[in-house]
Amino acid sequence: MTDDLEAFVPALPYDETQEHCCFSRFDPGTRILPVGFRAHPRFAPLPIEIVLDKDVAVTLRDGVTIYVDVLRPKTTTKVPVIVAWSPYGKSRGHDKRYVELLGLLGMDLSTLSGLMKFEGPDPAYWCAQGYAVCHPDPRGAFDSEGDIRIWSRKEGQDYHDLIEWLGVRDWCNGAVGLTGNSYLAISQWFAAAERPPHLAAIAPWEGMSDIYRDLVARGGIPDFPFPQRLCGNLTGKNLREDFVVEAEQHPLVDALWESKIPAFERIDVPAYVVGSYSNSIHTPGTFRGWRRIASAEKWLRIHNTMEWPDYYETPNVDDLRRFFDRYLKGVDNGWEATPRVRYALMDLEGGDRVNLPAAAFPPEDAVATRLYLDAGTGTLCLGSPPAAVASYDATSESDLAVFTIRVQSPTAFVGYPKLRLWVEAEGHDDMDLFVFLEKLDAEGKRLEQFNVPNHGPQMQALTRNGAAILKYKGSNGRLRVSRRHLDPVLTTDAIPAHSFDREEKLAPGQVVDVEIDLFPTGLALYPGEQLRLVVSGHHEWGGAMPGIENVKPDNHGRHVIHTGGARASFLQLPMKPLGS
Repeated sequence: MTDDLEAFVPALPYDETQEHCCFSRFDPGTRILPVGFRAHPRFAPLPIEIVLDKDVAVTLRDGVTIYVDVLRPKTTTKVPVIVAWSPYGKSRGHDKRYVELLGLLGMDLSTLSGLMKFEGPDPAYWCAQGYAVCHPDPRGAFDSEGDIRIWSRKEGQDYHDLIEWLGVRDWCNGAVGLTGNSYLAISQWFAAAERPPHLAAIAPWEGMSDIYRDLVARGGIPDFPFPQRLCGNLTGKNLREDFVVEAEQHPLVDALWESKIPAFERIDVPAYVVGSYSNSIHTPGTFRGWRRIASAEKWLRIHNTMEWPDYYETPNVDDLRRFFDRYLKGVDNGWEATPRVRYALMDLEGGDRVNLPAAAFPPEDAVATRLYLDAGTGTLCLGSPPAAVASYDATSESDLAVFTIRVQSPTAFVGYPKLRLWVEAEGHDDMDLFVFLEKLDAEGKRLEQFNVPNHGPQMQALTRNGAAILKYKGSNGRLRVSRRHLDPVLTTDAIPAHSFDREEKLAPGQVVDVEIDLFPTGLALYPGEQLRLVVSGHHEWGGAMPGIENVKPDNHGRHVIHTGGARASFLQLPMKPLGS
């Protein structure tokens, strides 16, 4: 058990009189929402009657009571239910802050009902398709009892109990599915690992799957601004978990952080997983979850935008419905013929290709290729070059090491990039390394692409030096060199996995080899265009979300990179010819 390892502080106080959403106040009972009902004038009217069971008490295995809202079609036919689990408020999908945020991104909300949870499914659509939607306030959130604890196997047990409660309601057909993005995706991994009997399928849409490696210390480098914002906004009447305090008390992976990794091998239900190359918070965890779950029936769709617009686009909602129809209703609709992988190739020049079918990721015709770093010429090359060194001021935000290769024919770089470096620290006993893989046009300009509909001046300013989740600039990775030890079980030739359970400081003059995993990528390059690898002591893309500070490395002195000869540093990534 990890009870003595977790850290709790007072949650953000909850005052329901300050809420301005319909149904936000605690008011148990059942009511009918008529055809034409509008949550707010900015949202669409309901196309059907919906039964709202509000603030229904659900007792968990330890006696704690949580409260849920259930929205279901007015029918005597039993229906499946899909769950949107998060502590962000079960009836606050049209809260002003969420509406303003999605509006900033340029999303059109007029087609939605406003009855959805933030990042969750729209009940208007799903009820019209013969589904119920459950919105829980998990343990400790708002009026629910207990203390808020997030993203752990214990939260998975709570989720299990709710699934089993829903599966035996008199209006339910016995099948429960899970959907939603970000928090609503992450919680699905933990719930499915508990194997609740009534769980029929999951659909995690962009979500972390290892809280240490994906959030508080990616690459072993402490990164607290986003978890501080995330945990600080958790609202309830008691205590809430604090990741930052936990990370300060537990800087290396131990029992606490192990409890925040789902038991992937226990997840065996059908899974529709959605990810992207560009989500600076969720990309690694989404791909890791898809790779490691034991489900025989699992699908991966890789899109080329950002999670929120993608989740609500009509073709994607309809695609998810086909999946749920198959596994929650038993409809023989041919879903199994859907390609197991649909991936994107981004050219960052208006010609992205999406929904490319494959049996695996990377595609089977992509060949892992080593591009060797040549510090003497600043290039990437197919053969190992003569020995040379490059160095940069580790404390500088502008000094860096750069290596490029120009393609001669249309080429797709698609899969998991890995960087092996021989490095040395001058003037310090450790190194925080940041690496970037970028596409340049023929003239050497770095190509970028917005992930959201709004491309205007405000978005330009937000993403210039931050808000990395909203603009794709390439693939990236990071590593604290003292935490370079590889997990011998999880590491593969394509993807290094670090144990992060020990520190091995550098001695003066010591040269070590390290492996760094970068975000999966799918880039299309045409003759004359360039692939550029950058190694730096600074994360040049800034914080993940608007208003989030950049990670602060602990660097001193100079970083030295050895290339060629007996210390051949290389970038490995799958490549294939790019067809028409």
